[in-house]
Amino acid sequence: MQGKLYLCATPIGNLEDITLRVLRTLKEADLIAAEDTRNSIRLLNRFEIKTPMTSYHEYNKIEKGHYLIEQMKGGKNVALITDAGTPGISDPGEELVKMCYEEGVEVTSLPGASACVTALTLSGLSTRRFCFEAFLPSEKKEKQVVLEELKGETRTIIIYEAPHRLVRTLEELLQTLGNRRVTVCRELTKKHETAFATNLEEALLHYKETEPRGECVLVIEGKSRREMAEEARRQWEGLSVEEHMEIYTGKGMDRKEAMKQVAKDRGVSRRDIYQMLL
Repeated sequence: MQGKLYLCATPIGNLEDITLRVLRTLKEADLIAAEDTRNSIRLLNRFEIKTPMTSYHEYNKIEKGHYLIEQMKGGKNVALITDAGTPGISDPGEELVKMCYEEGVEVTSLPGASACVTALTLSGLSTRRFCFEAFLPSEKKEKQVVLEELKGETRTIIIYEAPHRLVRTLEELLQTLGNRRVTVCRELTKKHETAFATNLEEALLHYKETEPRGECVLVIEGKSRREMAEEARRQWEGLSVEEHMEIYTGKGMDRKEAMKQVAKDRGVSRRDIYQMLL
């Protein structure tokens, strides 16, 4: 019979944050694929797990991925673990999952710790709708494209950042998004865990004076719908009502529907638009 890929969530800091199911799977698997075997051996030793390990990381994910597929097709069960958290989220595990589906190998995910969800629930910001950006691109132009996309994002935004890049990232976020509310989460689940609820301007001032330590998760308030509506209204202020109407009638709208849309754009009633046109 063919083997299976098990995506095993491991602790993001506190070693007690591992499930009984993950521990059992790591012990019963034929092979553990780890992002960094030197890091993962400490976890395995802590729980007396003797399963053989092999490295699977960003720089060997294709070559090693084919090897792991062969092992699973040959009947072996493979447990995939990342350095911390859930495999496949902002790490090369997503590539192995794609390869498994392409090759007809079964995949299952064992839920557990995840830094993005932990930070979100800790942030004090809206949790109903959120977007996860992981680490911003390192290439300057690509990063600016992403930041411009986030400018109009109404959902809560989650970004990962290393401590030595935190100040620069806060500067870029402040410049692009404006002074939004933010919670800077550091050292999640560890002894010195902090959740600094503030705004981007104050966070920038703080970390310019206090050197940040530990991996960071930034949870940033999305743009309010009221703010978006105000921006949209300002966009139409430079046009006369007649010019505004022509935009929609030129797209094939009948006059009644165009008046309705113009009224919505300007935040007024359709009767107001009718009177202006008269």
